[in-house]
Amino acid sequence: MRISKLLSTAADQYRFGDDPLRFLRIVIGTLLLVGTAIALLFAVTGVAPRALVLAGALWAIYGFATALISGVLEPVIDFAAQAFSSVGLARVGGYSAIETMVARGQYEAAAEAYRERTQEKRDRVEATLRRAALLAGPLVMAEGAVAELLKLRHDMGRHLTAADDVRIGLALADLHEFSLSDPGRAMAELRRLIDLYPHSRRIRQMRSILAALKTEHFGH
Repeated sequence: MRISKLLSTAADQYRFGDDPLRFLRIVIGTLLLVGTAIALLFAVTGVAPRALVLAGALWAIYGFATALISGVLEPVIDFAAQAFSSVGLARVGGYSAIETMVARGQYEAAAEAYRERTQEKRDRVEATLRRAALLAGPLVMAEGAVAELLKLRHDMGRHLTAADDVRIGLALADLHEFSLSDPGRAMAELRRLIDLYPHSRRIRQMRSILAALKTEHFGH
């Protein structure tokens, strides 16, 4: 699988929000650490020599809980988020008319239509990302796409959500790597996302993409 495909996948998946189960993970981890500390204290002081067995049981429970969160709850939440997102998109009209222009090869008209949609506050990020894809693709204006994405990030500032910031950053990384042949900036964008959102449930994926780029360009 090409790295650009991984970047696109990460961007699509992240749009549905940050890690909604982060708080649950923190609570479970905190309880585990407290319980383990108490069990070790009891074992060392001789109050309850078999307390180490309790510590082992706690870690087993933790393993089961994390597996449940990652294997069951996260997929359910992802599915629900995508379903509600699709409903919301249909409610506000979607982009089917513009996508039809793209399918017919009317790229300039489609890009202009996306530009008009960026004037709507609720559509600005999505429309700009779609327009950037057209600029970098069939219109062969990758530098223009980068400029518009950077302007979007600058203009929105603190009003930019974490999810949208990641989508923009991944799009920029993709453009720098595959359209502008500038792996240094691509890796810088990925590093920025990793540093800003270390608790994202996509953090491992972003780190693996960064590692793949380093291996491809530097051999390590």
